Amino acid sequence: MNPYILAILIFTLGLGTTMTFASSHWLLAWMGLEINTMAIIPLMAQQHHPRSVEATTKYFLTQATAAAMILFASATNAWLSGEWEIQHMNHPVPTTMVTMALALKIGLAPIHFWLPEVLQGLDLTTGLILSTWQKLAPFALLLQITSTNPNLLIMLGLLSTLVGGWGGLNQTQLRKLLAYSSIAHLGWMILVMQFSPQLTTLALLTYMTMTFSAFMLMKINNTTNIRSMSMTWAKNPALTMLAPLIMLSLGGLPPLTGFSPKWLILQELTKQELPMTATIAALTALLSLYFYLRISYALTLTISPNTQVNSSSWRLMTNQMSIPLSITTTMTLMLLPMTPTMLSMLTP
Repeated sequence: MNPYILAILIFTLGLGTTMTFASSHWLLAWMGLEINTMAIIPLMAQQHHPRSVEATTKYFLTQATAAAMILFASATNAWLSGEWEIQHMNHPVPTTMVTMALALKIGLAPIHFWLPEVLQGLDLTTGLILSTWQKLAPFALLLQITSTNPNLLIMLGLLSTLVGGWGGLNQTQLRKLLAYSSIAHLGWMILVMQFSPQLTTLALLTYMTMTFSAFMLMKINNTTNIRSMSMTWAKNPALTMLAPLIMLSLGGLPPLTGFSPKWLILQELTKQELPMTATIAALTALLSLYFYLRISYALTLTISPNTQVNSSSWRLMTNQMSIPLSITTTMTLMLLPMTPTMLSMLTP
């Protein structure tokens, strides 16, 4: 892609998200979401491959449906209450509609079916943008309307953690696996959103850091499935050693960074007298941990000669940027002691 066009598209992505962040009016927020969608579609379709075109079409249709629902819900709210302000969503019907529309936009269960298929059809860089940056604008809107229907959010959160763990169990494609990981992590954030928005923000930032590390690891090693990932020891031994730790951090295993938001969310749910919700969420985290352990097993405990049919990669110098990966990997592995500091920075 022409670098000037690429720069314009990335700038427009940032503009759409910033517009949604800054808006208090539903029409402006909707415009920001639409600008965001329109900017990422050329990035998704740039490969000119049937699979990427299919993924782009699926993404466009789901986002257009969600945008139409948001517009209809905000117009219904204005008709019922005379207000276009995001903070003034008081009637249960438009509030439920807009919550479900935003859940469709970010890929929460039970309306998550588009996310694994779309992510599987994209290249790793666009997949990274879709898994991280594209979640910010809908989350900014969800945070502003959380207090109106708590039971719906708890149901969506529990279902997402369950589906995210269950769906990833039999996957061998890393992009689909990270899509289900995304669904599970979003479920954790939605669970605690109405009780502690700063915890949701902390969980989202932690998830984005860990996902960035996972996608950059796959990009540098040029791997998209577990089988080829297991042969990367010949190409980059240091990264192969760090990869299981990144995966276990995504699974939320102590003493890695990914444990911090799960621990705090379970603590908050217990404080809110929701022990059953906390127990179910903790049990579904074990499902997610299992498929991260599968990757860790393939990377570290299968020694040569093994049963893999892939040939070993040559150990060549990579031309990929390794500085962002080194920064995010350090943050993915070592930020647990900094949890109180991060919480105090996020607490108003």
